[in-house]
Amino acid sequence: MGLRVTALMKRVRVAALALCVQLALTCAPVALAQEPAAQPAPPAAGRGRGPIPVDPRVQQREHSFGETNEKIPYAVFVSSKVRRDTKAPLVIALHGLGGTHNSLLRGNALDLAEAGGYILVGPMGYNPRGWYGVPATGRGRRAGAPNAAGAPQANPAPGRQGPPPGAFADANDPTNLRELSEKDVLNVLELVRKEFNVDERRTYLMGHSMGGAGTFHLAVKYPGNWAATASIAPAAFGMQPSSLSAIPNMPMMIVHGDADTAVPVDVGRSWAAAMKELNMTHQYIEVPGGDHGNVISIGMPGVFAFFAAHTKPPSR
Repeated sequence: MGLRVTALMKRVRVAALALCVQLALTCAPVALAQEPAAQPAPPAAGRGRGPIPVDPRVQQREHSFGETNEKIPYAVFVSSKVRRDTKAPLVIALHGLGGTHNSLLRGNALDLAEAGGYILVGPMGYNPRGWYGVPATGRGRRAGAPNAAGAPQANPAPGRQGPPPGAFADANDPTNLRELSEKDVLNVLELVRKEFNVDERRTYLMGHSMGGAGTFHLAVKYPGNWAATASIAPAAFGMQPSSLSAIPNMPMMIVHGDADTAVPVDVGRSWAAAMKELNMTHQYIEVPGGDHGNVISIGMPGVFAFFAAHTKPPSR
């Protein structure tokens, strides 16, 4: 009797072991199939690494652009210090090539606008490559991009590079793109003036790269709109600093990095030299080691300090 029980127990253990092995072989693939595959880490935000998030303090707007019957976006930041019964200072901020209406409305620009009680506005300029009315020149386009006749351009001469890589030339752009871009800035300025109690004696213009060139152009063409202007790493290729002789009383500031490989620092230096020659009220800040991008945040405190120091004289 005892021997039969022992033999029976052995058969049970062997059967149980075989069952476990069978279950393991059967279930293991299912378990592996259900395990989620490893996912790549999301790209960090920033240039070339995905979109930069829009600051939640910035209002996203759009307006009807009558010239083309389109909706064009623009961005608005309003300091908590702005009051309807008090005139508020306004800064129009022009983005660089390939940027958006939000490009300059972030980081310390918002903090400085908040502290100073400013309204800070970013027009789109019709599209990311509008140039705000700056006249088209060989140096104002990307190397290899078609010129007005449709033929590819030669590379710009050394020391006078074209805009940064990826000038975003688009065959679908209207032929009067630059005119539309200029008009869009003026339209947004008028919209903001109607909505807010803007101080016309403290309305300022600033821009980076393409926007810096646009700042020079719009300052010369519409000097009555601005109390002062600031150009950061201005891509003023083919533009003439002598044009500033038309606005000798306009306070102007330039910020440029000496390590800028997109817009050589000589461009900023030449415009600063013209301002000095014309005895204009001006400030030139050259950032040691500054490149085409980091000069924005580095220079922004100086820009707002320059604006705060200059108010347009009252009209007679």
